[in-house]
Formats: sequence, C-alpha cells, structure tokens
Amino acid sequence: MTRWALLTLGAFILLGALGVATARFFGKSGSRLSIQVTIVAQWLGAYVLWSFAAGTAAKYRLITDYEAGWFVLFAVVVGWWHYRVRLTAGAERGLAIFVGAQLVWLAIILVRSRVLIP
Repeated sequence: MTRWALLTLGAFILLGALGVATARFFGKSGSRLSIQVTIVAQWLGAYVLWSFAAGTAAKYRLITDYEAGWFVLFAVVVGWWHYRVRLTAGAERGLAIFVGAQLVWLAIILVRSRVLIP
C-alpha cells in the first residue's frame, strides 16, 4: 500500500514539474499550473513537518494524540482557499493565508490536547 501511494505521489510531482517546465518554456512563469504545483508543494511540506513534530510530541506525551487524517482534510480546504486568494490578491496574501492556517492548526492541536485549557 505504501509503495503504491509513494509511486502515485511521485507521478503527480513528476507530471506537475513537467507541466511547470512546459509552461515556463512557453513564457508563462506565473501560470495557474505553476501556482497549483507551488501550493501543493507547500501543503505537502507542511503535512510532513506536522506529522513529524506532532508524532514526536505525542511520543513524549506533550500532547495526547495526533491524527494526521484531520490535517489532510484541513489542508485540502484551506489549500483551496489559499489557491483562490493567491490568484486574486497575489503571492503575499496567499502566503499570509498559509502561515495563518499553520497557526490555526497549532491552536487546534493544543486545544484538543488540553494544553491551552487550564
């Protein structure tokens, strides 16, 4: 199962990189495909970092538990919003959405683990 998931992910990344390279070859460096690949890469990186950090925190009992599936749902919803804002308002506003979403996710984890609740 893991092998198929990694192969599928690798195929998507390869196809995305090929699409971006083709778009840049024809002079469209800020194309929608390029923006989509950038945003997907950002959220995949966030998923990896959150899984590592929260898994480590759960192992050492700093938080009660961590379910990575909820982050995937969160990332899909906020990633779509991130993409829409990036198209309409520019890269800086899109980045603000991304960073703000990470802070919201941190707050969600801390509240679920009763770290922020006295």
